[in-house]
Amino acid sequence: MPPMPIDPEDLAPRKKLPDIVLGEDISTLSAHELESRIARLEEEAARCREAIKARHATKSAAESFFKK
Repeated sequence: MPPMPIDPEDLAPRKKLPDIVLGEDISTLSAHELESRIARLEEEAARCREAIKARHATKSAAESFFKK
């Protein structure tokens, strides 16, 4: 089977999204930029919630193990 052709976009470096700084001036951002910012913040909040769940699960497992 011949190798798949390489898509040039797969080789291009990914653009890193600019960091969101809490409390920064947002007065110059467009509605679209603000919506994108909110979406990124919501994604980050969800990621943090998942990490918290994992920490609680680890803690519960450890507590259960050591209670024996």
